[in-house]
Amino acid sequence: MDNRTQMHNRRRRTSQNNGWQKTLSIFAIVLVVMVVGVGCGFLTASINTKPDMLHNIDPPASSQLYDINGNLIKNVHAVENRVPVPLEKIPINLQNAFIANEDARFYDHFGIDPRGILRAVWANLTNHEIAEGGSTITQQLAKNAYLSQDRTWKRKIQEVFLALELEHQYTKKEILEMYLNQIYFGQGAYGVEAAAQTYFGKDVSELDLSECAMLAGIPRSPNYYSPLNNLAAAKERKTVVLQQMEKYNYINDSQLQQADREELKLNSGKKSTDDDTASYFIDYITQTLIDKYGADKVYKEGLKIYTTIDMSMQRDAEAAMKNLPNSRKDKNNLEQPQGALVAIDPHTGYIKAMVGGRGTDKFNRATMAVRQPGSSFKPFVFATAFENNMTPDTRVDDSEIKIGTWQPQNDDHQFHGVVNIRQIATESINIPTIKLAYSLGIDSVLSTAQKLGISTLVLDGAKNDRNLASALGGLTKGVTPLEMAAAYSAFDNQGVYIKPTAIIKIVDRTGKTIEEHQPEKHQAITQRSAYLLTSILQNALANGTGSRANIGRPAAGKTGTTDNYQDAWFIGYTPDLVTSVWVGCDDNAVMPGMYGGTTPALIWKAFMSKALSGTKADNFPDADGTISSGNAELHTDLDNNKVLQKPSEQDKKAANKDKNDNANKAAASADNKKTSPDKHIPTIPQESPALQPEPGEQGGKGQN
Repeated sequence: MDNRTQMHNRRRRTSQNNGWQKTLSIFAIVLVVMVVGVGCGFLTASINTKPDMLHNIDPPASSQLYDINGNLIKNVHAVENRVPVPLEKIPINLQNAFIANEDARFYDHFGIDPRGILRAVWANLTNHEIAEGGSTITQQLAKNAYLSQDRTWKRKIQEVFLALELEHQYTKKEILEMYLNQIYFGQGAYGVEAAAQTYFGKDVSELDLSECAMLAGIPRSPNYYSPLNNLAAAKERKTVVLQQMEKYNYINDSQLQQADREELKLNSGKKSTDDDTASYFIDYITQTLIDKYGADKVYKEGLKIYTTIDMSMQRDAEAAMKNLPNSRKDKNNLEQPQGALVAIDPHTGYIKAMVGGRGTDKFNRATMAVRQPGSSFKPFVFATAFENNMTPDTRVDDSEIKIGTWQPQNDDHQFHGVVNIRQIATESINIPTIKLAYSLGIDSVLSTAQKLGISTLVLDGAKNDRNLASALGGLTKGVTPLEMAAAYSAFDNQGVYIKPTAIIKIVDRTGKTIEEHQPEKHQAITQRSAYLLTSILQNALANGTGSRANIGRPAAGKTGTTDNYQDAWFIGYTPDLVTSVWVGCDDNAVMPGMYGGTTPALIWKAFMSKALSGTKADNFPDADGTISSGNAELHTDLDNNKVLQKPSEQDKKAANKDKNDNANKAAASADNKKTSPDKHIPTIPQESPALQPEPGEQGGKGQN
């Protein structure tokens, strides 16, 4: 064998040895971690596990909520509503519903499910975080009884060994009984008996299949899936549970269909006699923390929760919402129409005020109601135009178009010839907005909305938002008042989007900080686009469809009304405060004559006038010199209609003059609108003549 061959073999053996050494090193590290974890787990199990499932902890203490100024606003506590019942009194349908939904192999595994763990490990590794638990019912019992809700590997290892110990000491039926008497269902109800009484006013033994399926869906998120908070989400969750029960052969398709169609008779519940100021905000905070840390930590561990709410603004917001008209009561005895208001500091993302309705229920419309935005969605089209180097002077031909069978119209059923983007925004004109969206590509518009925090868009499937009706706010699902307020905050914050937050810091009873807010933000649109958008929305508020919201200080905003009168919006801002107002009926009933420029605009004005009283009326920041003239020409046709036209030098001079004289001219136009309502728009009696409808807010065959 020659020297070259020997050298090659030595190198190969060295490489193989190095590979084995690396493999053994990795194995050794993993083994050490496992041994340490096993030791921690057995130590935890040996110290904490008690035969009677009771454990010694510090005495329960109420958590305390503080406002932005450090003032106590609420003690959060719950008298534990729990009535333990033996397994034989729990309907078999309820037992099977939990097993099918939470742990299909409950009777086959030994406390942990290797298949579930492998699936969870893979999900967590690919997500680079603890994204999925893979917990069995036994593990959930161990966690709820002994451990925190923290998503950490240490807690997960402890949970595994406690689960093994529980399986060693108890039978499957005993574990299931303890679990069903342990879990939290929201509304202060622990265990299935208390939950049955809370939600249905009956003993757990009397529940039918539909009621069992709904209860089994609640613990995944007691706030969101509570039928007393969010009936629509609770029904969707009930359907999922029923489908799981059919999948694992606990029920057949006929039983599924019948239970899914059944109308539930919910218990109305007890009304609180406490001060209900900021009740929706307090519920929002409480349930967010319960979802994250568990009910026991929130209700019993004496947390100090420092929030973003300004109680003075909150009282102003609740007073402003009293301007909602009283029209009728629905089948749940709730006054309709309902409304929501969210106010945000655009520079921090802090939620300063939140009203989720008239204060008589638990459904927070500010965060949970997904409703059609109408023309309040149009600024996403304008922002996309500015991102593509257009300017407020870019001109569009407002002329008839037909897209398939859809023939959109303007509110006045007329065409206005060549108009610029500033006019389109001020008068909320539909057809040129559609032509802009067509020129830009609707996907670009939707992408802009997503960058600005709109999470409810539907981009796939047979029915989706990738069509030009979306430019007018005709969406598959809709938007929430909170997300719209946060999106407009970026217009007010030089294009920087900051995810809204209600919590600044949380401290435990020992003074240890367990959570401190770190803002999540990004540059959603350019500073130039934000400046130009604010400029045109100032016109829309001062002289256009939003003129009734004029508060006598620099402000920008946009109205939104659906053409079926089911949703009305006004979203506006000053340099330091953004507020979103929505009005609509929970059952989507029609509100003839309700426009974004009427009741929502007046509610916005009432709130902002009080909330900003005593503060300096600052101007919006000037452009920093980066604002270019942009491109006033785009060569695109839509149905043989030229979309944009190149302005002549005479047009440019006229446009500049128009900007200088715009306030006086548009003010006269606005006065004419107020005294001469469009004859095509029906009206309803209102308490004030100022609530009469105005042109510019009816959407023809689209949304406005």
